[in-house]
Amino acid sequence: MARADRPALTPVTADGAPGDGAHRPGAPDDRPPGAESARRAVDALWRIESARIVGALTRYTGDFDLAEDVAQEAVAQALVAWARDGRPANPVGWLLATARRRAIDHFRRRAALDDRYAALADRLGEGGASSGAEPPADRSDELPWDPDRIEDDVLALIFVSCHPVLSPEARAALTLRVVAGLSSAEIARAFLVPVPTVQARITRAKRTISAAGVPFELPPQAERRERLGGVLSVLYVIFTEGSTATTGDRLLRPDLAYEAIRLARTLASLLPDEPEVFGLLALFELTAARFPARTGPDGEAVLLEDQDRRLWDRSAVRRGLAAIDRATAAGRGLGPYGLQAAIAACHAEAPSVAETDWERIVLLYEALGRVAPSPVVELNRAVAVAMATGPQEALDIVDELVAAGRLSGSHLLPSVRGELLTRLGRTTEARTELELAARLCGNSRERAVLLRKVAALGR
Repeated sequence: MARADRPALTPVTADGAPGDGAHRPGAPDDRPPGAESARRAVDALWRIESARIVGALTRYTGDFDLAEDVAQEAVAQALVAWARDGRPANPVGWLLATARRRAIDHFRRRAALDDRYAALADRLGEGGASSGAEPPADRSDELPWDPDRIEDDVLALIFVSCHPVLSPEARAALTLRVVAGLSSAEIARAFLVPVPTVQARITRAKRTISAAGVPFELPPQAERRERLGGVLSVLYVIFTEGSTATTGDRLLRPDLAYEAIRLARTLASLLPDEPEVFGLLALFELTAARFPARTGPDGEAVLLEDQDRRLWDRSAVRRGLAAIDRATAAGRGLGPYGLQAAIAACHAEAPSVAETDWERIVLLYEALGRVAPSPVVELNRAVAVAMATGPQEALDIVDELVAAGRLSGSHLLPSVRGELLTRLGRTTEARTELELAARLCGNSRERAVLLRKVAALGR
């Protein structure tokens, strides 16, 4: 309605495949050595493998902060060494071996931890603690992890990064840093905050985890499902910001949304029996399917009713519908994310706005309101009611939100109310609401849509 296609969520995405000529880890590299090719190789490898690398190093060092530090030092060394010598046959093994030596050097410098260093050296194998020399070529396949525990390491890393002792902002920043492999600069650009702010959040998060004595391990089975909700909420926040940016001059931040999808896919592969994980993944896929049609040539927002549905990504739609099937197959009923995915599926399968099953969407929002009540759910239900039965009943719902003082300060409430008043012919009131929504809106693309609506009402 009055929103620039801002449904509950929305992504498609990159599954981590390196692009722009980058080779996959382990593939032979016949390109000549050079700084640019090394940068591409390291960047692609880190984006794909960082969670496994940091997770394995955390398990072996027992120190979350140290693990990421030595991993980053290994990456920095790779940029120099690979530019000079070319990429090694086993780049993951190279990074791990280099990081391992850095960790051992760290423990060696700390004389008070001699016993711990000796134990670590024993675990890493005979000769694994040898000075700073490059590892022999015939040992490049040795990885300091048990192959059967790779999934556990990544899953533990996700749960630690999203631990409830951290603030929501810290969880998002830490997850993007250590699980997704994004740099502080990339995270800062995504959330439109200064790089030092992101760095401070990450530093505080690590210190908080250390001070709280959070172990690097999977939570007990009894706690896992309870804490899983916090993990899913972090991915939801990341994706939502990517699908419709809170502030700035771009409607979409697809790189951020795609990272959330990649993380959701990883989580789904690690927890194949958790239906809400597939519900969240379905929501992301179905929402992201509309990305190609949500903006015009100049980046302007395109409302749902004006979108060219031929541009929607049908492969993403199929993936989303398949994920809903996985969520439903568990037989536990759909949770909050699954219900939102079902709503997104109604849009994805409809040939037009007019032919959308709005009655079903109303019922789904009612169910969502019972499972996860919130003023945003009620506002979205009002939008669906307006489409299904008319604007007056929807306005009654919105006015109840206004009377209760809910969503105060958000541009969404006056935006929807202004649209409903427009449909009812109450032009003066509608203009006032839409002007208020424009003042409250932090995203310039969404603000432009609202101002166009104001202009269309005339004077």
